[in-house]
Amino acid sequence: MNHIIKIVGFGLVMWLIPFIVSLIIYPLKISFNPLFESIMPVVIALTVVILSAAYFKDVNTNFLKEGIIIGGSWFLISILIDLILLMPSSPMQMSSTNYMMDIGLTYLIIPPVTVGRGYMADKQ
Repeated sequence: MNHIIKIVGFGLVMWLIPFIVSLIIYPLKISFNPLFESIMPVVIALTVVILSAAYFKDVNTNFLKEGIIIGGSWFLISILIDLILLMPSSPMQMSSTNYMMDIGLTYLIIPPVTVGRGYMADKQ
């Protein structure tokens, strides 16, 4: 599989899984927001751990470099898709400030996990 297509494909899945979970548990956001806000970072962390493990199965060298590349790429993909769906001109309409405080910063979980995985793999 083409390297870029693999990164983008995994990045789309990285965004899609938390999005689907958020739709399923959305009633919690309304009735018990703190629980919703606690679940979503866990979902993102678990998703990035699983996807990075799958991604690194085919990597044989430069693990740290790959971790940096996929972490940054998956972070940007998630932000860009959200911007399309959640910004003021979109159907869900959310200000950029509210977006960053509510969702955007949570994606910062992605790079440390992928970079950490790459770092540890390089050490072995």
